[in-house]
Amino acid sequence: MASGEVKLIGSWASVFVMRARIALHLKFISYEFLQETYGSKSELLLKSNPVHKKMPVLIHSDKPVCESNIIVQYIDDVWNSSGPSILPSHPYDRAIARFWAAYIDDKWFISLRSILTAQGEEETKAFIAQVEERTELLEKAFIDCSKGKLFFNGDHIGYLDIALGSFLGWLRVVELDANHKFLDETKTPSLTKWAERFCNDPAVKPIMPEITKLAEFARKLFPKPQG
Repeated sequence: MASGEVKLIGSWASVFVMRARIALHLKFISYEFLQETYGSKSELLLKSNPVHKKMPVLIHSDKPVCESNIIVQYIDDVWNSSGPSILPSHPYDRAIARFWAAYIDDKWFISLRSILTAQGEEETKAFIAQVEERTELLEKAFIDCSKGKLFFNGDHIGYLDIALGSFLGWLRVVELDANHKFLDETKTPSLTKWAERFCNDPAVKPIMPEITKLAEFARKLFPKPQG
């Protein structure tokens, strides 16, 4: 068991902070959650992540680790004897998990976020179609990676589960905003059941943001043009 004080700089509403928190909870690690105020950056954040100046930052024994997916891997490496393994044990499965995690951040999430910033009905429809197409790819990825088990990682939450699952709160907010469901039992039956299991997992449920609170935060972050 790795010793040393653990702190996490972040915000309750951040998807990327959520990833680090889930990993810490999976590994049963006690930590101090240092919440940032929306619209400002603390001195500790700027000092701990001078390159990107972004959260989350994990501080372990006074040493900062930045970037959400890197933090998740760090937690898995350092506390490897505590809780389940987050990354798959087989090198090929690890590579596949990292591939899809990158796809989620670089492609799927960009399309999802674009719905909230879309200008006009036509642009909104185009981004909805893009998210649908990319979510169907993730449905197939789940079937391949899970091998008939409960999670992408098998019997328990792992790296790819965290990468996608951390977005589920925001996905619900976008579904409400666009009046369109992306996860349903007709189009994405496997992911729909997975999402329910993920949100109800003991490592996730206590820290999953309340949707109404998150929707209110989203309205401030992505204000609709008045007209």
